[in-house]
Amino acid sequence: MFAPSQLEVRRFFCATYRKLRAGMPLIPMEAIAAQWIDEHPEYHAELADEEAALAAVYTVEEGRTNPFLHLSMHLTLAEQQSIDQPTGVRQAIELLAARRQSLHEAHHAAMECLGEMIWASQRSGLPPDGHAYLDCVRQKATR
Repeated sequence: MFAPSQLEVRRFFCATYRKLRAGMPLIPMEAIAAQWIDEHPEYHAELADEEAALAAVYTVEEGRTNPFLHLSMHLTLAEQQSIDQPTGVRQAIELLAARRQSLHEAHHAAMECLGEMIWASQRSGLPPDGHAYLDCVRQKATR
């Protein structure tokens, strides 16, 4: 399992954005990240200033979205879809995308489920419940 540090994640997204703007070749993971960076122009200023990005603190009280967490969740969902893990997530997200008429909006809905699964796992001390997560995505896809 790949478990980058917070700083490594931020450097990855800032470097990807820098390469994207410069028209430089991207490795496959950067290419996926670049698609989601393009979908979120509201994060471009933060991605452009790596030094500030490394020092930034995002708290719920501030009401600011953490662009690195958000983009990481897009990458997570894209990876889950590509390998269909947990089994059935590809179909559930595709159905959700069809229902919402947007893969981007489907990802945002699935992020709620992903966040709930992670929160429940952290709170209980148990491994993440892939079945509950998949059920949540499926419910959003069929509502």
